[in-house]
Amino acid sequence: MTKVLNGNDVATKIQKYFNGAVLDSNDIDIWIKPDIFREVCSFLESSDEFNMNYLVSISGVDYVEYFELVYHLVSMSKNHSLVLKMKLYGTREQPSAPSIVSIWKGADLQEREIWDLLGIGFEDHHNMKRILLWEGFPGHPLRKDYIG
Repeated sequence: MTKVLNGNDVATKIQKYFNGAVLDSNDIDIWIKPDIFREVCSFLESSDEFNMNYLVSISGVDYVEYFELVYHLVSMSKNHSLVLKMKLYGTREQPSAPSIVSIWKGADLQEREIWDLLGIGFEDHHNMKRILLWEGFPGHPLRKDYIG
């Protein structure tokens, strides 16, 4: 069975390498600052200790006051998992987050789906366009304020 790493323990180790990167943590989750998120992901993927070589999923949530992205990571060789989260505050007009396609290729279609349905863009994504709905579709239907 895959072991779920303790979020507080991993957050402490992340803080050693990236001071101020962790906004909050608990037994399961770690919230990372958006401006350092890609670097933290790269560290978790390449580190011998964590070796998070597989991105299981990315989910987007609209809490009206902010958007949240949830990343489920697994190390196939070490048989452990981790949940990273990122809160996006500010404008609802053009929310954006750093793309992690350069770290995990499996993020490609997932980031495009989040863009399509929630309208969260991913910086430096090589092909940020709709994947489920047609180009020109008005709005993003998973937003709480969507009227369709």
